[in-house]
Amino acid sequence: MSEFLICIDNKSTPASLIVGKVYRRLPDPEAGSRHMLRIVDEDLSEPDGYLYPASRFVPVELPEKAKRVLTAMAG
Repeated sequence: MSEFLICIDNKSTPASLIVGKVYRRLPDPEAGSRHMLRIVDEDLSEPDGYLYPASRFVPVELPEKAKRVLTAMAG
């Protein structure tokens, strides 16, 4: 799956996820086996991200320049 995802559903978490926003997926093989994704969400206080259902996101391929910028922003 792509490193970057677009949120398509923020029901029950509108303060944490914004529909239409691109989020970065963090590696977490255990989460994937449970149909979850580890995402760096709007609450930047947790650099290890939070788990969300994979059904709330769709993968997106970004141009290299956009990937560099978004990755650099994540610090």
